Amino acid sequence: MQVKLNVLVGAAAALLSGAAMSQELVVKIGHVGPTSGAIAHLGKDNEMGARMAVEELNAKGVMIGGKKAKFELLAEDDGADPKQGTAAASKLVDSKVNGVVGHLNSGTSIPASKIYSDAGIPQISPSATAVEFTSRGLKTTFRVVANDGQLGGTLGRYAATTLKAKKVAIIDDRTAYGQGVAKEFEKGAKSQGAVVVGTEHTTDKSVDFMTILTTLKAKKPDVVFFGGMDAVAGPMLRQMKQLGIEAKFMGGDGICTGALPKLSGDTMADGQVVCAEAGGVEGEAKKSMDDFRTKFKAKFNTDVQIYAPYVYDAVNVLVDAMVRAKSADPAKYLPELSKTNYKGVTGLIAFDGKGDIKNGALTLYTYKAGNREQIAVVR
Repeated sequence: MQVKLNVLVGAAAALLSGAAMSQELVVKIGHVGPTSGAIAHLGKDNEMGARMAVEELNAKGVMIGGKKAKFELLAEDDGADPKQGTAAASKLVDSKVNGVVGHLNSGTSIPASKIYSDAGIPQISPSATAVEFTSRGLKTTFRVVANDGQLGGTLGRYAATTLKAKKVAIIDDRTAYGQGVAKEFEKGAKSQGAVVVGTEHTTDKSVDFMTILTTLKAKKPDVVFFGGMDAVAGPMLRQMKQLGIEAKFMGGDGICTGALPKLSGDTMADGQVVCAEAGGVEGEAKKSMDDFRTKFKAKFNTDVQIYAPYVYDAVNVLVDAMVRAKSADPAKYLPELSKTNYKGVTGLIAFDGKGDIKNGALTLYTYKAGNREQIAVVR
């Protein structure tokens, strides 16, 4: 009798457990960024933003289609390398993720986006700015920051009008991002009457720029623009000082990080660097961003580098679309994603027909005493 009772109790427990399990919906969120290599500090910053969002969503007990959602973060490292990026994308597709936030770089985001598109999996990049990323008609591709056309063009016009630069020199690192933002800077500067006196190229792994900087020094530019990331911009600034080049140094969001002063060996003069972040908050939204930074520092014991708030928002935007669609099935919530109107820590997020953020803002910064200081928010 006791054996029968134990069997019955066990069966009842199994049924109850099964019922509870059936009411829980596992939702896999993929994240990809370079957590190894020269810009690992930026990739780790992104991943922490994703982790923070997922942990908070689990603590809230989000319901999707009548079931309690349990969110899992599947994080991959692409090393800022296109081949590694496509391998990471394929791995996430094989893992049947419900959505992806990433990649960090345009050079990895563009080839990976085709893989996600073919699988029907929505992808939101928090930081890829190349125009090409959203210009190919892929319905699964979105971003929560302004693109290079806005970013590079704004910096070019700013160089000519506000900084009164007559002669500009341009260097790019031959990546999709670096070439794209440099090209748009050139257009913007020329549109306001500035002349390009020299164009040079390097790579995203280079550390010696003496030859190209010596060539540019002879042309006496008022501004040197660099299309690339902070890991290369830092040593470049150090070598500019060694050569006595006193030109202003400009760049996009790739150089506009808290790590830049240290990477330059603290050789930057106050106000020498002007850069732009592909995003911007002002007014009421500024408090949300400040609160996020405080919360992030308390959680991870490190400051936000640059993109973590955009990653955090991107994760929440995916989940917001799932909640509205009452489903985590990519095919079912994708139509809702394109209708997004989400108030995040980085501001209001809505997408146009290409997947670009509507009315994308840019924030211009400079550095003083080793600290980044905001100049203005422009749209």
